[in-house]
Amino acid sequence: MHAVLASPLAPLLYLVAACLVSAFNDPASDLPRFAKPLNNLTVSVGREAVFACIVENLGPYKVAWLRVDTQTILTISSHVITKNHRIAVTHSGHRTWSLHIRDTCETDRGWYMCQVNTDPMSSNTGFLEVVVPPDILDDSTSTDMMVNEGSNVTLRCAATGTPRPTITWRREAGGSISSQEAGGAVVSAEGSQLEITRVNRLHMGAYLCIASNGVPPTVSKRIVLIVHFSPMIHIENQLVGAYEGQKLMLECRSEAYPRPITYWTSPANETINNDGHYKVESSTSGYETTMKLVIRSVRSQDYGLFRCIATNSLGETDGKITLYSISRPSSVRKSNTRRDSKKFWSQEHGYEKTVAGTMEESSFRDDGDAEDDDSESSARGPLQQPVLLLLGCCVTSSIIARTLPS
Repeated sequence: MHAVLASPLAPLLYLVAACLVSAFNDPASDLPRFAKPLNNLTVSVGREAVFACIVENLGPYKVAWLRVDTQTILTISSHVITKNHRIAVTHSGHRTWSLHIRDTCETDRGWYMCQVNTDPMSSNTGFLEVVVPPDILDDSTSTDMMVNEGSNVTLRCAATGTPRPTITWRREAGGSISSQEAGGAVVSAEGSQLEITRVNRLHMGAYLCIASNGVPPTVSKRIVLIVHFSPMIHIENQLVGAYEGQKLMLECRSEAYPRPITYWTSPANETINNDGHYKVESSTSGYETTMKLVIRSVRSQDYGLFRCIATNSLGETDGKITLYSISRPSSVRKSNTRRDSKKFWSQEHGYEKTVAGTMEESSFRDDGDAEDDDSESSARGPLQQPVLLLLGCCVTSSIIARTLPS
């Protein structure tokens, strides 16, 4: 022992030994300590929030959970003190103490403390954020609207949620919308209000108010904008030509809302109904109506002015189509009357022809037929012509001889 103390390292070794003894005998080394800070939590409303407090070397001390803002003791050790039935506490291995908040609501948002009853008291705190998906308020949001063309309109949309939701406007069928804030036509616009100045028929349709805040689900409301305007009529062809007996269709296109009553009038200024001569058709898409009038066979009394008329509560208008007469198109092949009749006679009587009949036919030949006969003569050849002439003379002489008295 004396040898150790006599060593030059003796003072240093003595100091180290004293420090070790002091450390083992320090009461603070036996106190509980937190293994890590308490995590902040973010949960959706209605979900369960769980804070985990890890305490090492707890010993005889106890863990308690408190609500900081209200200074409310929630649990002590494994016992629930508060009367809130949604609060529970669990512990694992006497090291992890967990605070459970079931079916969270917005009022649960705030600071929570894990506390150990040392002297002085030690604690760990964490913040609970309760987020709420957006919800559109029907009372403060526009419903379907009807306005007259040319007026101004404001669509409104109000929504709640945490964080505060943003409002986006879009057209249900796609396309652009008019936005005062954007200074023109855009695909979408943001804000709780959508202002449209000098509304026209192109603004008619369904608009979607979409509320989102990053917490699912995103919600939307459909608002239909209806624009009322008096009828207008468009006609592609105002002048139509047709010949008698021709089948024809006249067409007008009207734009109006409310949807108009449509009809046609004839050149005699009579309302046209479906019958054996006329057929009235119409089809509607949105605020457009296509009016068709089918004339099955044009007659002379059909020439003149037809009117297509559209009327609604805001007014009446008409379109005019004038039908005029044109010549019937000529046939492709002009028939040869003599040739056709000759062919028919040949089929009826075969080849039995009299010379008188042949001479009679020749006396009634026109220029066109002469050309045909010339072509036939040239086709017979030069030898056949004298033979035919001789045969004709013989037949004639025989006839004359029979008629003379014996």
